[in-house]
Amino acid sequence: YEPLVLGAIWDRLTLHEGRRSELPELERIIVSVDHAVSAEPDSDYHGIIVCALGADKRGYVLEDGSTRGTPHKWASRAIALYDKWEADDIVIERNQGGDLVRLPLKAVRPSISIVEVIASRGKHVRAAPISALYTLGKISHVGAFPELEDQMCLMTSAGYEGKGSPDRVDALVWGMTKLFPALLTKPKKPHAPRPVHRGPGGWMGA
Repeated sequence: YEPLVLGAIWDRLTLHEGRRSELPELERIIVSVDHAVSAEPDSDYHGIIVCALGADKRGYVLEDGSTRGTPHKWASRAIALYDKWEADDIVIERNQGGDLVRLPLKAVRPSISIVEVIASRGKHVRAAPISALYTLGKISHVGAFPELEDQMCLMTSAGYEGKGSPDRVDALVWGMTKLFPALLTKPKKPHAPRPVHRGPGGWMGA
């Protein structure tokens, strides 16, 4: 269960220990898509990961539906998973040509609920808070997802050490980030304490 590369932010043991065979009641389900730029046979995969938030306030990975192929193929796959799991939203990354991702989905299902996200940081930076949730035991895989887990164990604090793009990991990170929105916001500054009136006439006067 050693990590595949030095400095990996996920390791096999953590993934194995967090694995589950049964689901709790689910509060929200998301199909997250990391769209590949090319549809060539040897191109990167379109990362398609189904993520959920349980009533126990833990994250769950339900399915890896990643695929290569045409826009119609990956959009149909994403919507099939949306239907299968009765998902709430499909999450897409706007940076990678928002219209190019949105239009195939709308062509297959005009009424589909789409949530767009914008990447302002590198993939490995976005992945770090999600890997921390795994370490804390806050996220579990329901079953095994070998291709996804291989990519996870090749992601380091400096970047991805595998070949091509970490398409599955990126889809996972977007999905879990939407389920844990507090990860995207800076902690609020604490409010200044209200003054305690101790002088004459004050409600705590001596």
